[in-house]
Amino acid sequence: MSIWAKLMTRKKLIKAFRSGDMHLTYKMNDGNERLIFPKIRNVNISDSSTIITFTLPNGLDPKLLKKNYYVFEQYFGQNVELDGEVKRFTLTVNKGALPKELKYNYATIEPELNGLEMPIVCGKDSAGNWMVYDAITEPNCLISGEPGAGKSTQLRSILATLIQRKTPDELHIYLGDLKMSEFFLFKGVKHVKSVCVYPEDMARMLNHIHRELKRRGELLNKHRVTHITKLPKAEPFILLCIDEIVMIMDDKDMKKQIVQITSLGRALGIYCILSLQRPSHDILDTKIRSLLTVRQGFRTTDSSNSKIIGTPGSERISKATPGRFLIKRDELSELQAPYLTEDKAEKLLAAYRTDDWKDMFAKTVATSPPKDNIEELTEKDVFLDATE
Repeated sequence: MSIWAKLMTRKKLIKAFRSGDMHLTYKMNDGNERLIFPKIRNVNISDSSTIITFTLPNGLDPKLLKKNYYVFEQYFGQNVELDGEVKRFTLTVNKGALPKELKYNYATIEPELNGLEMPIVCGKDSAGNWMVYDAITEPNCLISGEPGAGKSTQLRSILATLIQRKTPDELHIYLGDLKMSEFFLFKGVKHVKSVCVYPEDMARMLNHIHRELKRRGELLNKHRVTHITKLPKAEPFILLCIDEIVMIMDDKDMKKQIVQITSLGRALGIYCILSLQRPSHDILDTKIRSLLTVRQGFRTTDSSNSKIIGTPGSERISKATPGRFLIKRDELSELQAPYLTEDKAEKLLAAYRTDDWKDMFAKTVATSPPKDNIEELTEKDVFLDATE
């Protein structure tokens, strides 16, 4: 590791601080100004990355770093990651670049799934590492992005991976395809219980899952356990995936059910992935956003949209790199999503289809079914003394 390389890295970072006005300014008695920059604590240079640790002087607003993130990109390139919250920050400059396209291949993904009950495959980072998380601990996800940005193929690859990983007895999938264009590939697959394309069918499906919340809560109470994986008889995991959620959020009953499913489903083995093209505060209010802890932001229209999603900077993703997105979990990371074509998905899913498949809820569009009386559920109602 070259001392000269370290010195040049420090010098470059100080220039970035200066360009972005990321410093405190004090006026001296002689009328001159003194600039107090963040203090660089350590520079670690390896073959794959450069990691710089620095601390802010007391009184410097940490928001300045996020606001001026583009300055770090201008000085160090786009393969940078900034981590930290109040005082101590780490700037990682990855020497590798994100792939422009990442073809879906289950054989290469499968080793990354070991030890995870409900693996959600996200993509690869600039160091070539897969990011995969477990829905058991991070149960609800929001995916957003413009048409053509990669949102649809991301949903496709997530579902295809789970279908190959779990048996139909271990996982039940409920799909809402309100644009009538995304989930037709999954009809007939044994794991899939319904593919709803009309709001009235969606109402039946949500009523069923809502009742399942109550039933599973009673099971936890009966056996005095706090998670369905601890029950003496295994219950299948349930994944509810709704594309273009905006189309039903005007329905107060369905919105209320979605809030309850996302807030209470974690211990009950019921998980959600919701997606939409253009978010707004009206559709994604504070309550819903707080429950969707994992955020995946593909290219968005503007900074307002990206902030609502929780992935600031996704508006700067180039149209030349479909499948590129920012993911917000504990921290914000940039990834490339695996690309699964419709043709490849069709061939892959053929092995999991059955000829006697029936859709549980897609019945008719002629009449709207009467809605069940929706009981307001709370944690106490569902978990009873298992939470005490």
